[in-house]
Amino acid sequence: MSRIRTGRKSLRIALGVCRLVSLGLALIPLAVRAQLLQPEQQPEQQQQQPVIRFVRDPDSAPDLNVKDLDGRELNLQAYKGKVVLLNFWATWCGPCRAEISGLIRLQEAYKDRVQIIGMDVDDDDAERLRTFVKDKGINYPVAMTSVPVRLAYGGIGALPTLFVINQEGKMVQKHVGLFDPVLYEIEARALLNMPVPARIETFEDTGEVSLKHADRATMLPGIDTSKLTQEQRMAALHKLNAEACDCGCKYTLAQCRISDPACKTSKERAAAIVSEAAKLPPKDGHGTTGAPTSPAPSGSSDPPIPRGQK
Repeated sequence: MSRIRTGRKSLRIALGVCRLVSLGLALIPLAVRAQLLQPEQQPEQQQQQPVIRFVRDPDSAPDLNVKDLDGRELNLQAYKGKVVLLNFWATWCGPCRAEISGLIRLQEAYKDRVQIIGMDVDDDDAERLRTFVKDKGINYPVAMTSVPVRLAYGGIGALPTLFVINQEGKMVQKHVGLFDPVLYEIEARALLNMPVPARIETFEDTGEVSLKHADRATMLPGIDTSKLTQEQRMAALHKLNAEACDCGCKYTLAQCRISDPACKTSKERAAAIVSEAAKLPPKDGHGTTGAPTSPAPSGSSDPPIPRGQK
């Protein structure tokens, strides 16, 4: 069942729309495109821009090794040099259907530099899926997702889920839910070194994009460790990353909390582990409680790129 969260925030609007066609922008609103035509912005103006974020030192995307609906081999190696938007979706998913028209326009506008791939999840009838793709006029390859591929990409706990893969085949961002396709266009343009009305930052992946880095996370969805000392918190996180979840996901408890925050099995077991850790005495007889003291990620207070319902 897809999870949907509502909310939209418009990109900052600038005046003037001359020479827009030459920029080749497909989905960005006309008024916003004008930002790219303005004189170089001052530092204070740049600080007020929306922010897009990419993973620092990203991992290679797992290959697909599947056949599309026309029987052609589909693998990421064939698209090296292009930005790939790997979209996990299903025909029964309302938010997935809502974003199709935007993805079609995006593929058409950037067909030489961007490749969208639709990985259908949970549809068993290939012929019905083929008919759906034809009726919608989908202009990018679509394949049925195998279990190994689904697991390789973190289980896909909600739809749609879209991975942004750079020209070197590495995963630099992940979006869960229905976002405004404008976001995908801006991210693709940034990776292609094209002008964008946004500031670019990087972040360390702590499992948000690649689940194998869940062991870097100091906070997990739905788990309160604020009352633990630093030693107790590290002990709890160690166990959460070592113990497998019993829900059938084949992930550790930490990975399950990140990939599927709604999982009751991992939430209950994780809460029990935190309770057990709270009973551990500090090694030095002191210890303090409270949240981790690491600084907040840069740009956390900046306005986000607009998105649609999620």
